[in-house]
Amino acid sequence: MNITMIGAGYVGLTTGACLAELGHRVICVDQDERRVAMLKRGEIPIYEPGLEELVAGHGASGALSFSADSEAAVRNADAVFLAVGTPSRRDGDVDLSFVEAAARQIAVALPPNCVVVVKSTVPVGTCRFLREVIAEARAALDFSVASNPEFLREGSAVGDFLKPDRVVIGSDDARARALLEKIYAPFKAREVPILCTTNSNAELIKYSANAFLALKIGFINDVANLCEQAGGDVGTVALGIGLDKRIGSSFLAAGPGFGGSCFPKDTRTFAATGRRFGTPQSLVETLIESNEARRRRLAERILAALGPRARGARVAVLGLAFKADTDDIREAASLTIIPLLQEAGCTIRASDPKANDAAAGILKDVQFFADPLEAAKGADLVVVLTEWEAFRRLDLGRLAQAMRGDTLADFRNLWRPQTVAQHGLRYLSVGRPAPADTAKSRKVGGKAATERAAAVRSPV
Repeated sequence: MNITMIGAGYVGLTTGACLAELGHRVICVDQDERRVAMLKRGEIPIYEPGLEELVAGHGASGALSFSADSEAAVRNADAVFLAVGTPSRRDGDVDLSFVEAAARQIAVALPPNCVVVVKSTVPVGTCRFLREVIAEARAALDFSVASNPEFLREGSAVGDFLKPDRVVIGSDDARARALLEKIYAPFKAREVPILCTTNSNAELIKYSANAFLALKIGFINDVANLCEQAGGDVGTVALGIGLDKRIGSSFLAAGPGFGGSCFPKDTRTFAATGRRFGTPQSLVETLIESNEARRRRLAERILAALGPRARGARVAVLGLAFKADTDDIREAASLTIIPLLQEAGCTIRASDPKANDAAAGILKDVQFFADPLEAAKGADLVVVLTEWEAFRRLDLGRLAQAMRGDTLADFRNLWRPQTVAQHGLRYLSVGRPAPADTAKSRKVGGKAATERAAAVRSPV
């Protein structure tokens, strides 16, 4: 099958490479000629485990290629996938200008019987709108428009595509459905559920799924707040909840709230769609507010731990990406918490295995370090915002020695409280009680702990 992918960003590049892995011939098109040149050289502009190997392998075989010429790339296509950006508008709804522009661009060169497949996340009714846009440019053209939403998690997108929970095919005619079923035939052979439905249903499925997953995150964070006040342990509570097969354990890890390119934008769009149709999505509206407020509360918690020493304190932030295994900092907790700490007079030293460069373009007056222990050197407080495995494996003894202070704020619950206490550190986590012997551990922590405590009382 000849497939053209319009957009070589995160979704387009990952989807294009994976479609080549399924045996199709794919051309990824992007207007950014520098990006196209990079991809032709085998350079990947994003960090996604496994993607570089796929692009290199299928680029070498000729199954995957890159171009800035959309008209030439479309002329012989059986299917044209649209995977362009859908940024948020101020009212929370989606800006469809890039999708519309892409549809107008390909309309002049679409061959007869081609299927235009919308991969971008778009609100209900968009496929119908795009059909009108293309028909306006090519009234006599026989073509179809289909919806094929993506369910890719950053950090595991290649695996999510090649081993999916399900494939959703939205189509309002038999031709589009048949072509997409042919594209995904390898999955049918592996008995992956393939749901064929209408375009409107497919568009609604994508937003509803993301809104529900985001609600699980918001719920467990609220439970974590309750645990902190009631003396519970959110880890154990989440385990007990997740063992219920009706609920499941995924997305029940308490933390600094959801971020990235999907959940924040998609929940806002879902709420805006509800308002547009006169059916307010009250649960999601509340979720959006509580997720934004959570980062502010965590910043306040850090400042409360520092107390009057906050102004002039040195804070090391471990983790800048919104989650582990990605360099994506869009709507990450770090982008809210760090400026709030700076406003209170804190000096920030930060480290992330992949996101330092991206963060450096946005966060000002922050020192960035490749080595987290170097970032923690002389810190009055260390805060963990991203659940990187490299942080989980940190030598807490060396971390304690590097610090000037003695407070570790772990907002990803990477360690057991008792383990942290054994290294003479005051431990703040989410939804868990502080270890009963923290004070004792700090008291008997030896000369280093005493010196750190004295330094915290008199920061320089």
